Order: sequence, then C-alpha cells, then structure tokens
Amino acid sequence: MTDPITAAPHPLLRPAAFTTRLPEPVGSMPSPAWLLDLLRSDAASPFEPDEQVRLDVRDALRTAGYKPTGRGKPASEYLLRAAAENGLDPINLPVDACNAVSLHSRFPISVVDLDRASPPFRIQVAGEDDSYVFNPSGQEIRLAGLPCLFDAIGPCGNAVKDAQRTKTDHQTRRTLSVLWVCLPHEERGRRAVAWYRELLERAGAATEQVDMIAEPPA
Repeated sequence: MTDPITAAPHPLLRPAAFTTRLPEPVGSMPSPAWLLDLLRSDAASPFEPDEQVRLDVRDALRTAGYKPTGRGKPASEYLLRAAAENGLDPINLPVDACNAVSLHSRFPISVVDLDRASPPFRIQVAGEDDSYVFNPSGQEIRLAGLPCLFDAIGPCGNAVKDAQRTKTDHQTRRTLSVLWVCLPHEERGRRAVAWYRELLERAGAATEQVDMIAEPPA
C-alpha cells in the first residue's frame, strides 16, 4: 500500500493518483493492440472533446506565476498535436495507457517508476531555483511557479514534463500515476481515473487508489 500524498492548497488543481503493479517487468509486456488503437485522436473513448479543459488546465498552472506556453505548455497539448499530425508512437504499457487517457480526457498525467523514486510524496508549487533533467539528452526544465510532484529527493513530475530520474524503463514493475485534474472538471477527472485503471487492469495489471491529504494552509 502506498502512503497518501500530501498536497499543498491550490485554488484550481485537484490532482488524483493511483499506483499500478505489473505481474512482470514492462519490457516483457507489450501493449495490446486494443490499447494502441486508443492512441489515435479519432478512437472511441468515454470523453467528448472539450476545449475548455485545455484552457482551464493552463489557468491552473498560471496561478503561481508559471507560463504554460510554447515549450512549457501542458503535456496533454503535445499529445493532441502529435496525435493529429502523425499519431502517437507506443512507448510501453503504463505510458501508453497514460497517453491514451491524457489524449482523450485532456488532462496532463505524470507517471513515476516507484522503484526509482523515494517516498514520501507531496504536491506543491516548485521554488524559484527548482529544476530537473527531463530527457536522456540532459535537457532541463525550470520549474519556478509550477505545481510539481516531489519525492524525498526533490521534484519528479508535473503537468508539463516528468523528471528523467523517475521515468519508466524496461524493468519497471510499479508506477505512480498523478492526474493533474483542475476545477471545474472534477467529475471528468473521476471518470478519467476510472477509465485509466480499467485499461491497465484489462491489460493484466493491478491498481490501487492513493489518497490525497490536504496540507493545512501556512
């Protein structure tokens, strides 16, 4: 059982989280064809396109001064564009399920390898000097003002780009998924979590809800 995530107060974000346990390393579990079909923007899903979700996610990320534009826009917007232009390439089972749900629900999602992270986890706005490497090439993202998932070492995920140090690889067997749900779309967020877990369980994984504990205001 994963301990609850402590979340600092935020006027617009209502993140949700759950863990996934795979019966074998992800490198031995290719994504099934039905899941890969969901990586198309025209695939059937439980969600109708809603431009307002995109706008409200951006507003939520702006609250503490972050600018969610250009290369710093939410990850869900990258998925929408890539799916429309060339389709989404498969990566691995947990990430493919993440991308399918993010593409259709319009919520950004973080996926963390629990064996590469160091609990406890918390969600808070990153400080002025916070940053991390987000890809194998060593590129960094500056995190000032951006709500992030932190582990005991530091920030490791957010609605824009996740940290390279906690990303999945072929040995991954346990993940933590955080959906960056925002107001006023909590019901859509609940449906996104339910569908996400349904996809993973259909593929042979086990999932478990992770509670969010609100940190008292300072």
